[in-house]
Amino acid sequence: MDYVLVVKQPVYGSQGAFLAYQLAQELVQKHRICQIFFYQEGISNGNALVYPANDEFNLVNAWQDFARRHNVPLHLCVAAAQRRGVVDEASAADKSAVNLANVFQLAGLGEFSQALLRADRVITL
Repeated sequence: MDYVLVVKQPVYGSQGAFLAYQLAQELVQKHRICQIFFYQEGISNGNALVYPANDEFNLVNAWQDFARRHNVPLHLCVAAAQRRGVVDEASAADKSAVNLANVFQLAGLGEFSQALLRADRVITL
């Protein structure tokens, strides 16, 4: 089956994003994940300036490793990202202020809609 995951929970402060990561790890063993779409507060999962303490799990790095290993696109809603100050080179007013983490991409609702059309299941966390 083909899945799309929608992550609306922040990288830290609740368990939702970590639960989404754990679910993605399980799903990819027997299924295909077409896309992971980060929306609303979930945008913080793609912020390169998130620095957890050394003894904490680094969820931003974990998402990046997961995407590279399993070839799963990590898309951040561009409108939600800009509202929350997560920008890439194309959208940053100051090019030295880019803070979109590697592997993550800003995407519009069009790309998200196309993934939804191809997916058998959508899970929102």
